[in-house]
Amino acid sequence: MRSILIKDTTREERIRIIAQGLAACGTECDGCNGCDNLGGGSVERMYEPYIEGKKELAEINMEYNRSIVHG
Repeated sequence: MRSILIKDTTREERIRIIAQGLAACGTECDGCNGCDNLGGGSVERMYEPYIEGKKELAEINMEYNRSIVHG
């Protein structure tokens, strides 16, 4: 498996990583709003810091999971 760390990816690769990860449910994320329904906000905004190289994907996911558990 190839690294998904910011230092090892380009912006375009990070966009693909997010798109592939979000399609794990079997469909594209367009119109799903699953993250928004769970309080994560829009997928574009949620993962923008990773795509722009400002925050690792693991950090974003940990913050999201913490917000669900702790409300």
